[in-house]
Amino acid sequence: MVFKDAFRNSVLSKYRSTVPTSILPLSKIRTAVAFIDVEDQSFNECKDALMAFFRANGIKGEIFFLDFRKIVSGERLITSITNTILKKDLNWYGKPSDEKLAVLDKIPEPDVLISLLPGDDFTAEFVASYCKAKFKIGRIRLPGSIFDLVVADPAGKTLSQAESFEAMKNLINKIQ
Repeated sequence: MVFKDAFRNSVLSKYRSTVPTSILPLSKIRTAVAFIDVEDQSFNECKDALMAFFRANGIKGEIFFLDFRKIVSGERLITSITNTILKKDLNWYGKPSDEKLAVLDKIPEPDVLISLLPGDDFTAEFVASYCKAKFKIGRIRLPGSIFDLVVADPAGKTLSQAESFEAMKNLINKIQ
């Protein structure tokens, strides 16, 4: 485990975005990338809320999905395969394949990253660190101060992704 952690730290520093980040007002946001977890009960509601927010504010947004469920034979994927990172797309230490990272790179420097991923697993940390967004918003504080704004769940309560996005949206709307 120590070897794996050391390797992960090395990879994080190698692939970490060098784009300077800071808090941006909504009026300056034109492109966005969001990450959501398909396993969350509010997955569809959250996806719809993100798309509505992007449309209402003239933001060209792209949503990426993390889906680490075991998909049994005959079961269909519920998201676009292009924008979905599956368990099979990860290498042995949790880094997404170069093919998946190339899809993320198609948005050269998004103005904002919205990570609605509730955990601090390596893949969530990697994609947030890797993304070249100018303003990064997340749900938990990650090592290396990856996020410019953290909208944490209240003490003793776990929010769904949709509830977390509502809280983030309220704050984003207040930033001038």
